[in-house]
Amino acid sequence: MMVTTVRQPNGSAEQVDALPVFRIEPLRGWVSLRLREFWKYRELLYFLVWRDIKVRYKQTALGAAWAILQPVMTMVVFSVFFGRLAKVPSDGIPYPIFAYAALLPWQLFAYALSESANSLVGSQNLIKKVYFPRLVVPVASVLAGLVDFAISFVVLIGLMAYYGIRPTPAVALLPLFILLAVASALSVGLWLSALNVQFRDVRYTIPFLTQFWMFVTPVVYPSSLVPEKWRSLFGLNPMAGVVEGFRWALLGKSTSPGPLLWVSIAAVLALLIGGLIYFRRMESIFADVA
Repeated sequence: MMVTTVRQPNGSAEQVDALPVFRIEPLRGWVSLRLREFWKYRELLYFLVWRDIKVRYKQTALGAAWAILQPVMTMVVFSVFFGRLAKVPSDGIPYPIFAYAALLPWQLFAYALSESANSLVGSQNLIKKVYFPRLVVPVASVLAGLVDFAISFVVLIGLMAYYGIRPTPAVALLPLFILLAVASALSVGLWLSALNVQFRDVRYTIPFLTQFWMFVTPVVYPSSLVPEKWRSLFGLNPMAGVVEGFRWALLGKSTSPGPLLWVSIAAVLALLIGGLIYFRRMESIFADVA
């Protein structure tokens, strides 16, 4: 605690305690991630996650039911056009549950990517008024999507019971695949959120990016359609390993994702580390241009 001297009106001097002074300076270097500082603001992270959840369902007629309707209706459309009309193979698994098991992690990824990419611009008033690690904002946007995922996962359990599918022992690895999906969204969201502050037209590319990304991810088709020699290269898309991992853990596919998954994990780590460094490097200008 600092001590300062205050001169009274009668000319006497009195020493009083003063609040400590903290100097906030821009980061120097490319590796000053300050993750310990991020952990100190974990309570703020909780309140921002709760805020995003409440805003998502505020003044909606169906509320949390949208978390179920969106993947279910998409599953129905895919089952009709890709499963019944186009006769897309599904590795011996009924196509509705084959598609729904992939839509769950994919919609978690797509929602988290979109929200995190626009999070800094949407929180510009907060960023301009008070200091806190800006990393809290995109992370909170990503974590809020887990609520929708948990609600829609109940439907998947019902579908598995309807089709008589029992999860394999590999279901114990399911939290790791969820973590990989969240990390995939955050790794790309960090890049896009920082870019979106400087270039506002980035937000217009996000719907196109997610739509294109879905069709290069084995959501409506199995990765077995990809030639074996290109399978590892296909894993550079981090969501390819996530989707195949979900199907393997839940639906009892005979073969594990194997090299596809390991390549996806390596791709996520590279994107995440690069995104953290770039985000921290640009953090000092967010309040100025947000």
